[in-house]
Amino acid sequence: MCKHVLNAQVSIRAPCCKIWIDCPDCHQEKAPDHPLAKTTEMVFACKKCKKVFRKDMSLYEEADEYCPGCDNHYVIEAKTPESQGQFMISLEGSADMIRDHREKQKNAIGAFQNVM
Repeated sequence: MCKHVLNAQVSIRAPCCKIWIDCPDCHQEKAPDHPLAKTTEMVFACKKCKKVFRKDMSLYEEADEYCPGCDNHYVIEAKTPESQGQFMISLEGSADMIRDHREKQKNAIGAFQNVM
């Protein structure tokens, strides 16, 4: 479990020392004797289905953002300890824009069923 990226969806095999990491900071902590090597071929392990797969980063496309085993979207915005609790939703416009009119329809259907 990574303490730097709280919602990591995959582990990455470091090409230099072959250890499994969730982020570059984890590599720095586990292998402080050398920097993380760069490569175009990455090896991932999905944390959802545990499938291990390779991706050629020089040919990376939008469809490659999903695990080939379970279709888990692993390229997502990282949640870090610093960002926790800082997500806010801003709504603009009138109250009618956010009112759920389906509730009114559901009540009308329920009232109709009670009549019969």
